[in-house]
Amino acid sequence: MTVREQRREQRREASGTVRISFSDPQLLQIEGRLMDVSASGFRMTHGFPSLAAGQLVEFTHLEARGHARVMWNRIVDERVETGFLVIAAG
Repeated sequence: MTVREQRREQRREASGTVRISFSDPQLLQIEGRLMDVSASGFRMTHGFPSLAAGQLVEFTHLEARGHARVMWNRIVDERVETGFLVIAAG
């Protein structure tokens, strides 16, 4: 079976620390590792499996900071990979 690439933007590998925060209802902060970035998003790995698709977060990493929406999660062993769509950089 062939898997067709469905990404609309080029991704490039990236590294460094990512910090995200959100209220649910109390303020929570998660720290993880940046995996890759694109013009409109990024992917990180972390240890918090309760992020939900559609959730809004504030983020900061070496290349950008702003607000993003959780698009998907994938649990791999005991780590979680999460893809984010940046909705406001600044």
